Amino acid sequence: MKFRNFKMVDYVVYGHGSFNQLDEILAPHRKGDAPMIFLVDHFFEKGAATGDGKALVSRIPLRGKDKVIFADVTYEPKTTQVDKLSKQLKDEFGTVSGVIGIGGGSTLDLAKAVSLMMTNPGSSADYQGWDLVKVPGVYKVGIPTLSGTGAEVSRTTVLTGPTRKLGMNSDFTPFSQIVLDPELIANAPVNQRFYTGMDCYIHCIESLQGTYLNEFSKSYGEKALQLCQHIFLEKDNWDAECDEKLMMASFAGGMSIAYSQVGVAHAVSYGLSYLLGTKHGIGNCIVMNHLEPYYPAGVAEFKRMVEKNNIDIPVGICKGLTDDQFDTMINVSLGMKPLWENALGKDWEKIMTREKLRALYEKL
Repeated sequence: MKFRNFKMVDYVVYGHGSFNQLDEILAPHRKGDAPMIFLVDHFFEKGAATGDGKALVSRIPLRGKDKVIFADVTYEPKTTQVDKLSKQLKDEFGTVSGVIGIGGGSTLDLAKAVSLMMTNPGSSADYQGWDLVKVPGVYKVGIPTLSGTGAEVSRTTVLTGPTRKLGMNSDFTPFSQIVLDPELIANAPVNQRFYTGMDCYIHCIESLQGTYLNEFSKSYGEKALQLCQHIFLEKDNWDAECDEKLMMASFAGGMSIAYSQVGVAHAVSYGLSYLLGTKHGIGNCIVMNHLEPYYPAGVAEFKRMVEKNNIDIPVGICKGLTDDQFDTMINVSLGMKPLWENALGKDWEKIMTREKLRALYEKL
């Protein structure tokens, strides 16, 4: 096809309290006594509350054999974790009616991956790449409790595998349904909220300055950027309006890269994540701090946001690494070819040499 036929999320519900409709939303998708599996960020295991003051777990509409599994997302999802979870569910239930991810980007990605591996043979590592998934997964729902990553709308599920960090990018990956309830992100930890918010901001900068840019991506990217600038630069106090705007910035930011791509910050942070386990949002921030040659205006504005919001960005995380460790990060990063091409054009390999990338990693 000359034009990409982009698969989007099937259904979207938005609004304060929309989480309360979950039972009604799931009902038509239940298949006999096959359960719905709720993959919930382990942050909520000890009764963490949502914006209405009630423990999130107490609000999950369990029926029959439904099961809540708390997902440990201390580190970003690994192919081994996906394979273990999907095998556990197949062994226990045979099949399931659906997988519902409730949490930040890592939990949402985990839910997408487990859904796909309920129906596709082999290991999730076999599907790291573009359009390798051939069979639709089970019904899957994404419910963000952090906003910024765009995982709720993306056609990928980013996984760390045996040899690389790369997503299962396919038309079968997007959620069947997403529930965007601003109440669920109201109590997010300040630092975590900033890091995921900056993931969204960086999506916009990389998309809007990329060589893949078109009006589809530009329209979403400009709106997401405007929302990020408002909440992180113009607002003095975080309030309900900020939650609403960040939730919509995340959605629009995710859509902005659907027809384009991200760029240098993401490509470099993938290497950090693979070797050091650095979380995606904070990794992007660590890298963005040093990308003036590529995104001068964006980096200057990013630094103003960091200062205004009193956030500390870690430094020196690559200090003392061996040559082999630097090579591992460089190999992972340079493997993200579409990201580099979007950032630097078709001749990107002549621009971003191994030596240049090594020097950038040494600054981090």
